[in-house]
Amino acid sequence: MIKKLVIAAISIIAISGCSQEPAPQAAGGGQQPPPTVSVLEVALQPVENTVTLPGRVSPLRQSQVRPQVEGVITERLFEEGAFVEKGQQLYQIDDSRYAAQLASAKADVKSAEANRKTLEARAERYKGLLDKNAVSQQEYDDAIAQAEQADAQISVAKAAVELAQVDLDFTKVYAPISGQISRSYMTVGALVTSNQTQQLATITQLDPIYVDMQQSGKGVLKLRRAMQESGTLPVTLVLDDMTGESYEHTGELKFSEVTVDETTGAVALRAEFPNPDSLLMPGMFTKARVNISNTQEILVPQRAATRQPDTSLSVMVVNAENKVEARTITIAGSYGDQYIVTSGVAAGDKVIVAGYQKVKPGAQVNTKPWQPQG
Repeated sequence: MIKKLVIAAISIIAISGCSQEPAPQAAGGGQQPPPTVSVLEVALQPVENTVTLPGRVSPLRQSQVRPQVEGVITERLFEEGAFVEKGQQLYQIDDSRYAAQLASAKADVKSAEANRKTLEARAERYKGLLDKNAVSQQEYDDAIAQAEQADAQISVAKAAVELAQVDLDFTKVYAPISGQISRSYMTVGALVTSNQTQQLATITQLDPIYVDMQQSGKGVLKLRRAMQESGTLPVTLVLDDMTGESYEHTGELKFSEVTVDETTGAVALRAEFPNPDSLLMPGMFTKARVNISNTQEILVPQRAATRQPDTSLSVMVVNAENKVEARTITIAGSYGDQYIVTSGVAAGDKVIVAGYQKVKPGAQVNTKPWQPQG
């Protein structure tokens, strides 16, 4: 009985084993298709070698309008904030006292000239009397000396006339330069003096205008070499850090200080910009980008490179057989979100930008062009 049960169990197992079907095979003989990666065919691209420096706007010329004589302001002859021309009258100071001093000086000249005529006539008479021994030689010499003194008095009186005329002219205050004038710091009716600390107004020339910058002693060497080669370097301005707004006009770097500041270790630089609309105002802070050179370089997106334990950078490249190769690259810096590559890849190489994490060197891959987002 036991023997029959064992035989029946073996038969059931055999029948059930024969009834199981083999697992279906994957299409293509069981092999998975090669993975697809996004590649960028690298090529020489224009690269601007720029240096970004903080800058501050300063005027090309600025002049403080100050009184040269003492008196009360009787007129203000300009509109505050307007453009004034060099030589334009800005203020009138009360001139009555200076006109009287000029008239008195002119009268002194006439008096001195009349006195000279009298003394010259006396000297002439003494000359005739001397021949007749009617006067002594000493009396004649004294008459000659007095006539010469009269000539000197005339010169002094004429100099006083010129000085009085200068003071009278100074009652009219003129613009020393052309430019935008500030508000008036002194009102009509105010008493002004020649030695006061407060200026009457300030005139600022805004077109063109300067932007002053500071660069470290080490960094300025590259700038100075570039200036020696080209004479001037183009400069662009960023007016607002929040919006990145750029100034529409391009300036030129024209000046570099010849000494390094011992306290800061920096060198002063100055760029000149056209400012026809007076958009740039003295005291404004900006960012200046100095274009040192334009070159053609191999650029690789930073996202395509990985940092190795030895701090070197490597990328994955797809060769002509669509197989993956690992390359170690050498860079000369960054340009935006890309590396400037000096060795490791060449123009025409296909660098894997997306999908390199899922492949290994030697793997077969399919490729598609990489499209940067945004």
